[in-house]
Amino acid sequence: MIKYSRPVNYYETDQMGIVHHSNYIRYFEEARLHWMDEIGLSYSGLEELGVIIPVTFVDCKYKNPVCFGDTISISVRMSKFDGIKMEFAYEVRDEATGKLRSTGSSGHCFLDKDMRPVLIRKSYPKLYEIMIQALHEDGGEGRKGM
Repeated sequence: MIKYSRPVNYYETDQMGIVHHSNYIRYFEEARLHWMDEIGLSYSGLEELGVIIPVTFVDCKYKNPVCFGDTISISVRMSKFDGIKMEFAYEVRDEATGKLRSTGSSGHCFLDKDMRPVLIRKSYPKLYEIMIQALHEDGGEGRKGM
């Protein structure tokens, strides 16, 4: 699990000073890209290889509001990986108090630039090993040797 922290900006809030619900999905993406950088994979590096990772689903459960002036900490971990698809789990907490603000998950697949599925194990074995190692460190589910 990797943590990513950031302050809440005024423009992310509504008239009540509460973060608009759509911004949590952006927080998940920021945390996921930070996670990738931390394990040694840059999204731009993957794109240079011709691999894109679109979102296949996203889910967010709102527990307590995040407000302007808060600093949040987003924990992200890879929960599933099978060489074609992967999933992440997220927890958004108030950094000062640790209070849970939201939980969520997202799913992704690996495609080439022509939008065809990419089997990472076969096409990019070094990338596959990095992902498998990250999966096991995060305590997720996967099938090694697919």
